Amino acid sequence: MRKVPTALLRPGLRVGRAVYNASGQVLLQAGTILTERFITRLKMLGIPAVYIDDFPGVEVEDVISEETRAQAIAKVKALLLSKSQQSTGPSRALIGVKDMISTVNEIIDELLSRRSLMVNLVDIRSLDEYTFGHSVNVCVLAVITGITLGYSRTKLFHLGMAALLHDIGKTRIPLEILNKPGPLTSEEFQLIKKHCIYGAEILQQDPGANLLCRIVAMQHHERHNGQGYPLGLKGAEIHEFAQITGLVDMFDALTADRIYRPAYPVHEAYEMIAGSGDYLFDFDIVQAFLSNVAAYPAGSLVRLSNGEIGVVIETTRGFSLYPRVRILFSAQRQPLAKPYEIKLAEHRHLTVTEVIKDYWEAFETIKNVT
Repeated sequence: MRKVPTALLRPGLRVGRAVYNASGQVLLQAGTILTERFITRLKMLGIPAVYIDDFPGVEVEDVISEETRAQAIAKVKALLLSKSQQSTGPSRALIGVKDMISTVNEIIDELLSRRSLMVNLVDIRSLDEYTFGHSVNVCVLAVITGITLGYSRTKLFHLGMAALLHDIGKTRIPLEILNKPGPLTSEEFQLIKKHCIYGAEILQQDPGANLLCRIVAMQHHERHNGQGYPLGLKGAEIHEFAQITGLVDMFDALTADRIYRPAYPVHEAYEMIAGSGDYLFDFDIVQAFLSNVAAYPAGSLVRLSNGEIGVVIETTRGFSLYPRVRILFSAQRQPLAKPYEIKLAEHRHLTVTEVIKDYWEAFETIKNVT
């Protein structure tokens, strides 16, 4: 199974993971065979990519269940839309931060029970509803980092709540700016930057949000070197929760398709974050986060330093750059009669040198081998 851009989908492919909208409704069930009509509909809905089941024996397991993620995104959507309505005029009863408590607890419970899982999967979200899925993923990634740092259950809850709400200030930013497909003007960027201040203001008015939520909303774009915003804080002046949230916010934004650019490959985002220690973020926080991330997600077709080509099967925690790979082709690009598996963590002289991005060349050749 692997993530394939919607623009490259073909009729006859099998959907590997269910596709949801931000309201928690299933758009396509796992196992569905794609048709031209389905593909056209996905494009109309702004779904940027789909997980396709075309690599036999390759499973991509999320760190939380599909149901928990879909329900969380739906609740975040309801909360943010409620806050947006609150700023534009009186309406129906509003959803508050306290309604998120059970959601955060469910996420924490699942993550604590599945601690051996690596972050292998990038959540698929429609381009115009990016913020809702992004908020949930930032919560998930922040809690994973907190677990690695040895946080208590109570501390994980406060971190998760703050991370889930970090972008609530964007409800005061016009959608035409948030979803602008081209470059922002300097005036538009200055307005975008105000979402940190707006978020702290919104949360101060909600009795369900504590001080930590407000701090993270205000500080998640501050940077270790003092070059962040809105206050230009540096180093220890930035709350640890805000540093964690800011780091995972950046990673999730890089690896997600945006209306103005496609997603960066995970290994490239991994490298960017790896180089940010004690520059953009505290080094120990960077290390704690990256220890949970598979730089080459399961299903990636990779070339090794000896020239052989294979598909990534899984990555063991603590060995993010050294996955288990099923070798399918020789260095001369000839299919192997008997593919074999190798754990790069046990053969450190071998490394991944390339992620092969030609989806259809990869699909056709692997189909012939397997």
